[in-house]
Amino acid sequence: MNQQVKELIQKLGEAIHESVSESDQISGVVREIREQGFDVLLMLEATIGLNEVAEESEEVESDSGDQAAEGPFTHNDLNFLRSLRITTEEQAPPDERPALGDGTPSAD
Repeated sequence: MNQQVKELIQKLGEAIHESVSESDQISGVVREIREQGFDVLLMLEATIGLNEVAEESEEVESDSGDQAAEGPFTHNDLNFLRSLRITTEEQAPPDERPALGDGTPSAD
């Protein structure tokens, strides 16, 4: 990732922070919580993911290739599920995959 992209990501983070800080709606809700006798500490975490855009013809081939190689999920789908600590049958080790039909693990 080049320096310009890193700077743009930094600017995006700052813009998100500024938007939240200056939001009248958020300020109003925080004020209401304080009126109920509570102090508010608001911490947000933003994860910014980037995918490099390829040529359109390559992208179409890549997408269809992902579908065939990974079943109903694309490579990006699987990465997203993995980030949520969700494992699909495609990702599970063979001894932990359910056998077809009975829902029990196979004895491979």
